[in-house]
Amino acid sequence: MERIEAELFTDGGNDAVVRLPGRRFPGVLLQGDSLHILRGDVADVLDACERGDLDEAREFAGSVLASLDMLLVRYATVLDEHNIRRPY
Repeated sequence: MERIEAELFTDGGNDAVVRLPGRRFPGVLLQGDSLHILRGDVADVLDACERGDLDEAREFAGSVLASLDMLLVRYATVLDEHNIRRPY
């Protein structure tokens, strides 16, 4: 394990925006439990597709998209607040 200093742009919560040394742009740090939940949500989409339940798959996919949209809005807002251009 290596200890480093990183720039923290938000509170340390479940989806902190941080910039690691040597990186031009910050990233989003997801906690392990949040990553596990996201993975489970995507698995639910796949399971519903495999069962042929497209309505349920669409509902699950919409939930995943909403979660990712919230992360992206938070990321973009933080970059705007610190006058950092977006990498996309």
